[in-house]
Amino acid sequence: MSDRMLTDGSPVPEDGSHKELRPNGQQKGYIVLTPEERAKGFVQAIRHQYVHSKCGATTWMGNSLAEIYACNPWFYSGTFCSNCGSHFDLSEFQWAGTSESLDPLKWSDEKFADVTGRKKALKDAAP
Repeated sequence: MSDRMLTDGSPVPEDGSHKELRPNGQQKGYIVLTPEERAKGFVQAIRHQYVHSKCGATTWMGNSLAEIYACNPWFYSGTFCSNCGSHFDLSEFQWAGTSESLDPLKWSDEKFADVTGRKKALKDAAP
């Protein structure tokens, strides 16, 4: 059994058809970890809003996507801007109300060490 599925709960199509774009620019489906995988723990806070630095718009994401960023910040390399109607690299976004990038490669050394330490602790505690 896979540890990944689409946000609607369906399996990830092998043909990649979930990546097809809808008229609003979003994909037909987005890959997330299963609820069982997400239940193993979070390494940072669950946040639902982020800001695109290029246009200044705030985008809101559903809980299953937000939980992925909280349990595995390295899972995605890009995200969607609801104003621009397109996907961009994580380095172009900050969590709403902060100056913290969604891109782990742009984190401070302290933030990076904290999150990687939490990730290791969860892995070490797993059965």
